[in-house]
Amino acid sequence: MKKILILLVCCLLLLPGLPGQSEMKDEPAPLIRVCLKRLALTDRADLILDGSYTLESSGYSLYFKEGSEMTLQLHDNIIYLYTPDMRMRCGSEIHLVRHPGSRNGGIRFSKGGSLYPGDLAFTVSGGMLLPVLTLSVEEYLRGVLPYEMSNDFPLEALKAQALCARTYALSHVNPSKPYDVVDTTNDQVYRGTGNHPRCDQAITGTAGLVVTHKGQLINCYYSASNGGQTETVDHVWAGVEDNGLYRMVDDPYDLANPESIVKRAYLNKNADHLPEAFTQILFNYMASSLYRSGYDDTLSSFRVDSIESVALSGTIHPEPSRFYTKLDIRFKWSGRKPVVPVMTTPSLASGSYGEDEDVLFFVTSTPAPVQPESVLGPFEPAPETAVLSLPLFPDVVRALSLSIYGADNELITCREENGRFVLESRRFGHGVGMSQRGAQWMAAHEHFTFDQIIAFYYPGAQIMEGASGPSRLSTLEPGLAMTPGPSASPTPRPTLMPVTTGSLPEGSYLASVEGIEDDSSLNLRTEPSQASDILMRLYKHQQLIVLETCEDPAWVHVKTDSIEGYVMVSFLEKVE
Repeated sequence: MKKILILLVCCLLLLPGLPGQSEMKDEPAPLIRVCLKRLALTDRADLILDGSYTLESSGYSLYFKEGSEMTLQLHDNIIYLYTPDMRMRCGSEIHLVRHPGSRNGGIRFSKGGSLYPGDLAFTVSGGMLLPVLTLSVEEYLRGVLPYEMSNDFPLEALKAQALCARTYALSHVNPSKPYDVVDTTNDQVYRGTGNHPRCDQAITGTAGLVVTHKGQLINCYYSASNGGQTETVDHVWAGVEDNGLYRMVDDPYDLANPESIVKRAYLNKNADHLPEAFTQILFNYMASSLYRSGYDDTLSSFRVDSIESVALSGTIHPEPSRFYTKLDIRFKWSGRKPVVPVMTTPSLASGSYGEDEDVLFFVTSTPAPVQPESVLGPFEPAPETAVLSLPLFPDVVRALSLSIYGADNELITCREENGRFVLESRRFGHGVGMSQRGAQWMAAHEHFTFDQIIAFYYPGAQIMEGASGPSRLSTLEPGLAMTPGPSASPTPRPTLMPVTTGSLPEGSYLASVEGIEDDSSLNLRTEPSQASDILMRLYKHQQLIVLETCEDPAWVHVKTDSIEGYVMVSFLEKVE
C-alpha cells in the first residue's frame, strides 16, 4: 500500500498545471544558426571533436566518441569523410549532432583552437564547404562578447553589449533562410568560446534580457566608435526603417575615451612637409588652369608656397550632423613657364681645318643636334591665391592618412594651432546605436549601469525578459553509443607558401603572420585598405617579406615567392 501511494504522488507531480509546476519549468533558450565564414574554408575541413557526436548523412548515422579527429574533403561537390581507418562518401550534406552528455563540448578546427559548441552542418555552396553551427543564443554570446568588446571591459559595459548582441541575434532568426547570421562584422564577430570569465558573468547576469521598441525586438545596431556623434539608420542604410528609435545626438563619452581611434594630419602654413599624395591632388585640380595661364602643366613645375586657410563644409545631412564632405583650402603657389630656347650655332664635324680645301671635302655639313639651354623658367609666384573645394572622400582622407577603416564616413574636424592646421578623423564603424568605446567610458568613469547605457543609446526602448535556459539537444539512440566509430586523425593544413630570403631588398625585412587565431586567416589585399579586394587568405606562421610601410602606417606592402599585396602590420611579427 505504501508503494502505491508513493507511485500516485509521483504521477501527480508529473501532471501539467499543478501548483508549483510552472515555477520548475525551464524554458529552452532560443537557437541560432551561425555561418562560419571567418574560417574561410574551401574544399577541406579538419575537425577535432571535444565531445561525443553523431554524424548523420544520406540516411545513416555514425557515432564518434570525444577526442575523435576527422577530415572532410570535397570532391566533385561530394563530401568525403577521412579517418586513418576508413574513407566514406557522405553526399552533399552532413550533420554532426552533439549528444546531451556533451553539453559543454563542441568542435575545434585546430588543436588548441577555439571551441565551437553545438551542432555543425556542412553543405556544398559554390564548390566550397559551407559550415553552419547551431547553438543556443546564450552559448553563442560567449563567442561574441570577448571579440566585440573585450574581457577587460567594465562589467556594466559588457552587460550592455550582451543585451545588444542577444537582441541583434534574435531579431535575425529566420527559419526560411539557410542560416541566421554570419560570424564576421557583417553581423557580429563570433570566434567560438574560450576562457573569458567577465564576459560569461555579463551573459549570465543578463540572461534572457532583450531590447524592444513598441513591443518588438529591435536590430540593436552598435559599432566600435561613433566619433562623438551617433548616426541615424536612414543616413547609413537607404530604405531601412527604424520606427523613429535612432536619433542623432552628441556622444561626449565616446569623445572623452582616449581609446577611441583618432587619426591626425598636419598642414603647415608654410607648406613644409606636405604629403606627396595631397600635393598631387591639389595639382590635379589646378592642372587645367595652369595650362590656360601659360604655366607648364606637369607636377614637377608646381609648388605650394603657403597655406592661408583650411575649413570644412558640405554637410549632406541636416543639423546637428557634423559629417562634412568637403575640404576648402586657400593657398599660394608658384609655377614655371616655358621660355623661348636659345639655339646653339651648328658646327661642322670635328677635325683639322687649315687652308687646304681638300680637307673640307671630307667634312659633313649636317649640323649637330640642337640643344636648348633652357626649356622652363624658374618658379614664379602666381599673382592670385588658389581657392579649392575638394571632396574629402575618398582621395583626400586617404592622401592625408585619415581613413580609419575604409568606409568613408569619418567625422573630420579642423583647427588652427601653432602655425599649422590640424585635421582629425574619428568614427570606427557605422555609428548607429551604442558606441562600444562610449559604453566603456560610461561604465568605467561615469558609473553608469547597463540599463542606463541602453537608455542613452536607444532612447525610448524598453528592456524585457526573453526566453532563457539550456538549449534542447538531440537525443542519442542507445544502440548507437554501443557501436562507436573509429578514432580519426586529420591531415595537416595546407602547406605555407615558400619565401626566398637569400638577399632581401634594401629596407625590407622578414615577418611572420602571428596575430591571428590558429583557426583563422589574414586577408592579403590588392590595396592598403580594408575596402580593397582580397587576393587570398594567409594562414598563421606564414612568412612574408615586408617591402615597405605604406602612407597609412597601419599597412605594409608584402610578398612571397608567388604573390604580392598588402596586409595590416599589427598581425605580423618581425623574424629576427
